[in-house]
Amino acid sequence: MQNKFYITTAIAYTNSDPHIGFALELLQADVLARYHRQAGYNVYFLTGTDEHGKKIKQKAQSEGKEPREFVDEVSKKFKFLAEKLNISNDYFIRTSDQKVHYPVVSELWNKLKKKGDIYKASYEALYCVGCESFISEKELENGKCKDHKKEPEKISEENYFFKLSKYKDKVKKSIENDKINIVPKHRKKEILNLFLSEKSEDISFSRPKQSVGWGIDVPEDKSQKIYVWADALTNYISGLGGFESENFKKFWPADVHLIGKDILRFHAMVWPAMLLALDLELPKNIYVHGFVTHDGMKMSKSLGNVVSPFDLIEKYGVEATRYYLLREIPSCDDGDFSYSRFEDRYKNDLQNGIGNLVLRVCAIASKNEHLLEGLVVGSEEKKDIYEKYKKNISNFELNLALETVFELVSESNKLVEESKLWELPKKDEETFKEIILKLAENIANIAYLLHPFLPETSKEIFSALGISEKKEKWQNQKLKFKKPEPLFPRL
Repeated sequence: MQNKFYITTAIAYTNSDPHIGFALELLQADVLARYHRQAGYNVYFLTGTDEHGKKIKQKAQSEGKEPREFVDEVSKKFKFLAEKLNISNDYFIRTSDQKVHYPVVSELWNKLKKKGDIYKASYEALYCVGCESFISEKELENGKCKDHKKEPEKISEENYFFKLSKYKDKVKKSIENDKINIVPKHRKKEILNLFLSEKSEDISFSRPKQSVGWGIDVPEDKSQKIYVWADALTNYISGLGGFESENFKKFWPADVHLIGKDILRFHAMVWPAMLLALDLELPKNIYVHGFVTHDGMKMSKSLGNVVSPFDLIEKYGVEATRYYLLREIPSCDDGDFSYSRFEDRYKNDLQNGIGNLVLRVCAIASKNEHLLEGLVVGSEEKKDIYEKYKKNISNFELNLALETVFELVSESNKLVEESKLWELPKKDEETFKEIILKLAENIANIAYLLHPFLPETSKEIFSALGISEKKEKWQNQKLKFKKPEPLFPRL
């Protein structure tokens, strides 16, 4: 289908409450979804929660709860976060959903088995509960998992395996020739190095029921549970409604899988192999973001430095939280959160930057509306700004796209100061009209470009100008200025 855009986030693991790393991922995906809707694409935006596995069962037990009760509570918090951040997702998938998700996972399993790509075998390996993954000796650091700092368990069991080795070369070629485009490029290099270093081994696709205890049964073998990654990755199909759904026919394949760097291997190696086995088109892009630290340190409960996105929204508001995370954290790399930087950004960029510009211009214009009667906003488009902005977004450099918008904010504030706009109505009416028109066009362009990032701020700015939010409508429309409430009040 032409002009369609299907974007997914990774589904959040429900072993703990939402953190700002996932809030950032939601926001990045939301920007891309809103940007494409604004450009006229038919968009489907999927997010949700990953709710099975041994780690979930252990966490539930530690809190004296059944796994179902535990995941219901945690998943609700992730859904609430999406609502609080004003995320425009079309569907929220839960892997514990027995009506929506389970049947698709079973169908996928049966398709792979029918193809001859699933078989049963005995297995002995090291297993990290934290990663929900089997790991090799060379991936350990001093005998422990690098990420979770714990020794893996030695496991000997009979599982079902997926013939990953059969598809590895095809997947590798698809990445090399950018059929699957991995952004940023150093992540592409990283995954290709992994192909070279790893032996072409098949991957376990199930675990014994007594080992996992909480998950989806293997069809026709209830002694086994489907391994969490075979279950979780399938959400990109079940979240559309399944293989035969209208949405699947309309939106497949994914245009962007937006994920954290820690799960790149599963998305760039295992998932494409599964799709090739199913004779399905591969995802077009995998966008990979980094981690968020706090004042230069990794966030952890033991250090007491975990930042709750709900606390940020409560303290600074939704739009300021959206702005800080999208502007301050580099889209493709690790970034650092700090309250002092947040407050600097709030004061300089939002309050004194965009807030001050809109308030001053609209206040002066509405006070002198008798001089501006019939003033029509033109169709002047800042071509250089738009080109840079589009290029940044297509390169998944959302922080730089925002920076580009704020170049126009600075330029406009400079014009207000240099022209002494507040003095012009009494000094030179024609120059006043000319400069107000130029500023109104700048502000309309700013509001349009801000929409994917700060949708409510964008709406308020268009309202202050008295024109439509839709570009084809606001060009050549009469301006009707009104003095707005401050967009970003003093903290």
